[in-house]
Amino acid sequence: MKQNGTCFGLIGKNIGYSFSPAYFTEKFRREGLDGYRYQNFDLPQISLLPEVVENHRTLAGLNVTIPYKEAVIPYLDSISRTAEKIGAVNTITISKKGRLKGYNTDHYGFRKSLKPLLQSHHKQALILGTGGASKAVAYALRKLGIGYDFVSRSSAADKIAYAELDKDLFNEYHIIINTTPLGTYPETDKCPPLNYSLFTSKHIAFDLIYNPEESLFLAQAKANGAVTCNGYKMLVYQAEKAWAIWNR
Repeated sequence: MKQNGTCFGLIGKNIGYSFSPAYFTEKFRREGLDGYRYQNFDLPQISLLPEVVENHRTLAGLNVTIPYKEAVIPYLDSISRTAEKIGAVNTITISKKGRLKGYNTDHYGFRKSLKPLLQSHHKQALILGTGGASKAVAYALRKLGIGYDFVSRSSAADKIAYAELDKDLFNEYHIIINTTPLGTYPETDKCPPLNYSLFTSKHIAFDLIYNPEESLFLAQAKANGAVTCNGYKMLVYQAEKAWAIWNR
């Protein structure tokens, strides 16, 4: 356990909506961890990370969110084997000597929250988006033995375009995961450009967004019978995993 006066934080861009400060502040209160603090570091560019670390000497750990889960890697002294395989970092430890090591706990949080929803026909998934979070989701799906493809605006050898998603594909892929920020507060009227009438009761619609509690993506999928899940449980699982890493 770290000493009193220890600071933790979140780095990202436009992160005033973030769940992490309230979650960890309540955790510190509940567990009697007086003197512990958690704060947002809203960075216009990731190159400011060394300055944050230099100016906050009690900083012992960081979470990383959009859009820096991949861009942060060159600023770290080392990364875990799993984070290296994924290609994205969402948790950083900071040693007393100021050395930064990156980890990924997103894959753990996603796997833990998806697993209870799975049935025997859930064999294939579509991952909407290609950012850092999508890479952790892909890693988790591999661990679960679920096949997947990425979906983006334009098609490529390793990606399906949104415009190509039709009934045949929805009959093949029964897990649809939104890893994009589309629909996040305050722009709650946005969602990935899908034909939502293609969802059925056989589908799981999983949105990494947690604010709002039910995104437009989830609401439209649910209206067509899909089982839905937002990103809140994933966040809690990954946060607790990050806490365990910070306190090794």
